[in-house]
Amino acid sequence: MLKNQSLAFRGSATLILTLVVGLTFGTVPESAARAQDSALSQPQQSTLKEIILERREKRRAKQTAGIGVLFVGPQDKQQTTAAQMLAKELGRDLYRVDLSKIVSKYIGETEKNLRQVFAAAQASDSILFFDEADALFGKRSEVKDSHDRYANIEINYLLQQIEKYDGVTIIAAKRKESIDQAFMRRLRFIVVFQHPGKT
Repeated sequence: MLKNQSLAFRGSATLILTLVVGLTFGTVPESAARAQDSALSQPQQSTLKEIILERREKRRAKQTAGIGVLFVGPQDKQQTTAAQMLAKELGRDLYRVDLSKIVSKYIGETEKNLRQVFAAAQASDSILFFDEADALFGKRSEVKDSHDRYANIEINYLLQQIEKYDGVTIIAAKRKESIDQAFMRRLRFIVVFQHPGKT
């Protein structure tokens, strides 16, 4: 079930966080859970279990370092299924983030929007799912002008927020080659979603 939660921004802009999995809407039936699991490959399920174990261990140890996860590949349904599985196993709400309403052409606005997203997630102890993230998290360009320099500042700010956030943040992208290597090195887990039949 989907539900929209809105955060009011300065002026007329509104950021929409879409609730994909919410505990208040009841648990997933066992048959549906099995169907979700079967849609994922063994390597994908193994990595998801590692994420779940690490998150639970951090909570037991009262560690506040965030867990950054990259979902990469063209299979949107599989990525959503995997994110739902994480939310269900960890007992947390899952919010899909509308990136089109976060990125702003005005200096400082994107960072402010990201700050509000992570503050809302922290207040509800939720998992954040940044979908269709290629445009924002693509290769950091060689700095040729102030626009390039500002784009790099935005990406660095996002990484800082992921690392500070006491929870799980998922970044979903279509193409692994479009993601900057320095960005990937700072994410704890990478889960690859291939076309059916590919290895």
